[in-house]
Amino acid sequence: MRRVAVLLLAGMSLNSQSRVARQPFTVVEATIPQMRAAIEQKRVTSRELVQQYLTRIAIYEDKLHAAITVNRDALKEAGARDRERAQGKVRGPLHGIPIAVKDNIHTTNMPTTGGALAFDGFVPPYEATLVKNLRDAGAVIIAKTTLTELANWVAGPPTPMPGNYSALGGYGMNPYDPRRDPREGLADGRPVLDSGGSSSAVGTAANLWAANVGTETSGSILNPASRNMLVGIKPTVGRVSRHGVIPITADQDTPGPIAKSVTDAAILLGVLEGPAPDPADPATRACLPPPGRDYTRFLRREGLRGARIGIPREFYFGASLTAAQRKVMDEAIEILRQQGAVVIDPADIPSVVADDPRNSLLRWNTCQSGKGSDAGCSTVFKYGLKRDFNQWLASLGPTAPVKSLTDLRKFNLAHQAAGAIKYGQTLLDISDEMDVDGDRARYQADRAKDILLAGTNGIDAAMKQHRLDALLFPGPNGAAIAAKPGYPTVVVPFGMVPNTGARPFPDGFQPRPAPFGVSFSGMACSEPRLIEIAYAFEQATKRRVPPAPVP
Repeated sequence: MRRVAVLLLAGMSLNSQSRVARQPFTVVEATIPQMRAAIEQKRVTSRELVQQYLTRIAIYEDKLHAAITVNRDALKEAGARDRERAQGKVRGPLHGIPIAVKDNIHTTNMPTTGGALAFDGFVPPYEATLVKNLRDAGAVIIAKTTLTELANWVAGPPTPMPGNYSALGGYGMNPYDPRRDPREGLADGRPVLDSGGSSSAVGTAANLWAANVGTETSGSILNPASRNMLVGIKPTVGRVSRHGVIPITADQDTPGPIAKSVTDAAILLGVLEGPAPDPADPATRACLPPPGRDYTRFLRREGLRGARIGIPREFYFGASLTAAQRKVMDEAIEILRQQGAVVIDPADIPSVVADDPRNSLLRWNTCQSGKGSDAGCSTVFKYGLKRDFNQWLASLGPTAPVKSLTDLRKFNLAHQAAGAIKYGQTLLDISDEMDVDGDRARYQADRAKDILLAGTNGIDAAMKQHRLDALLFPGPNGAAIAAKPGYPTVVVPFGMVPNTGARPFPDGFQPRPAPFGVSFSGMACSEPRLIEIAYAFEQATKRRVPPAPVP
């Protein structure tokens, strides 16, 4: 049994187990409003919610690997929230609700490791701003979730790290098919059904906690949400403070909510945003929050009436989609029309259809190679990691397990036998060769081109030309273009498609269907309108299907 599961039974007594067994309220598929109502009606306590979740973690964790660490004080903290409620004090909209956070987000009562062996057991000297916001709102942080190590900027070509794998957490398994991949060349322990990007949605999908907080640089909220039939909100960069979050690059990094419904995600987003801009993250002045940071005011069933939704046909709806995925998207578009939306089809993105290679987004990728072979691609990621990761290490003071990116690479090489870099560390290598001063001009030019192609001549141009409220993308396929200028996207559960790939499955192995969502993207600070659209679509479809019980 993994060390996580061993912690779960601490503090449990036969009496507490029997109380959970008799409790008429169940956490399975329960929404945050349902939990709050049950607590207010005295049908359940916060402590009993936590106990139910801990029991489920104990049963399923060895199969799913959803958590790296479980909060050994979760029951005690939930009990404190119950006592506060009994005294008439309710901290906020998540009072007593169990929430998990990605393990690149600082917590001072649990380790923060990024999944890296070098940070095993490391407890940072300060808490992330978003964690303080969660606690101030009454949330019980029940666990730290698995992630792709250091948010998936460790190993690239020729042996890229699988999604949701880390040296400390192993492979996160998708609850919709929690088996290992049997195919030749892929049978190294990875899941047969990808669980998504660097954030984990596994525990939320499997009802191991109410919702969780992920982080995204390019797809790491939207991808796991789509692949686990969940709602994900990738906010505008700066909407939620990044202070106390292990970085890739401040140009694109953002935390955001992953939940079972748009309602739950909207509640969580309002809490994460915080009551005021964070002095430790100047980007938090980018967007004005709604009154009271209450995004639930945008949960309108009629939100699609008159909404102008653009379909970026070229590239995004092309050869990258399977026949089943195209069928799902055709159905989604028809539902939008039925709900009163004005669908502009096509609403192609100018930089995507541009003939001139200098103006083509499709010919401008993120560099994944070193100096000397990195012409014609953006250095923003590898430059940003060198700049921001070393700054983050410096913020840890003398407690930092390593003092620089160079030190981390040396540690990994020295601990290969212990599993430090199973897939290598090519992305760390190409980042460390960057010179923060000497390469600044190249980085600035690349960053400007990112914004020009993805923002100004990309999403901005398409939306302004067609007067759109949102662009519709299949699954998380629009994540990269929205991420470059830091724009928001909301993904909603919708369909199931066959799990296919370039390599055939062995005879007799039947892969189970894969969840596939639809996503709505907009320009900076447009979360209120996107939430409105996503909620109306969700209510018109209600396609989320929970995973079958894990065997």
